[in-house]
Amino acid sequence: MVTARRWWDRKGLQIGVLALIAGSAWILRQTQGELILETYYTITRPLQMLQSGPTPEERLRDARILELQTRIQDLESEKKKLQNLLGYVEKEPLASKPIPARVVGRSADQWWQQVTLNRGTNSGIQEGYIVKADGGLVGLVESVTPNTSRVLLISDLKSQVGVTISRTAAKGVLRGDFSADAVLEFYEKVPNAKVGDLVSTSTYSQKFPSGLAVGRIKSLDLKKLPASVAKVELFPPIRFLDWVAVYPKPENQDAETQKSAQQKSK
Repeated sequence: MVTARRWWDRKGLQIGVLALIAGSAWILRQTQGELILETYYTITRPLQMLQSGPTPEERLRDARILELQTRIQDLESEKKKLQNLLGYVEKEPLASKPIPARVVGRSADQWWQQVTLNRGTNSGIQEGYIVKADGGLVGLVESVTPNTSRVLLISDLKSQVGVTISRTAAKGVLRGDFSADAVLEFYEKVPNAKVGDLVSTSTYSQKFPSGLAVGRIKSLDLKKLPASVAKVELFPPIRFLDWVAVYPKPENQDAETQKSAQQKSK
């Protein structure tokens, strides 16, 4: 008995270890490692969550948040533009209250020539109406439908606007240059003008009322023949027009046009 106990004391630990190994091997074989893998995943999952990137659900949530933030910024920008336009409209006399309209069409190959507005005869717009934006004169309504208007921009090569230099009253004709600049041809051979002078519509203009801001002289060529010319930086943001204000043509402007035509016919 004593001998058996001594033997067990010497060999019991070894037998227990061998039994544990054999049992583990049997479990591993029966479960094909699933228990060990599950244990491994349980232990390492917190570390994986810390080390790996966002889950698909988190990416989708972040994308939705970014979409909403972008939309909010767009709405804030539109709100600011509309408030500025409405504030601009409110400053006008009641007799010349303009019609706010938005640019809804613009051809890539006619970017500097014309735009389409979302208002037409149903809103009271007619051919010959004047279009302005923050900064000054934009163009003239060339044609209308019940719900749209097509505007000939002052940046169009065909556009001709009678203008004057605000500082000296030197006058000329402004033509578009298919860009954010325009060309001013002076009536005088050597006009009293310099770089930085402000340009506005003149009393000679037959299409627009006088005093509408147009732009600023960017450069001068006093040696140009047959008349001196200037490059004019246009004030209105014609490159990226959005909201505009459409004004009825002043009644006295029609009278002046008819009077001028009668004088020319004599």
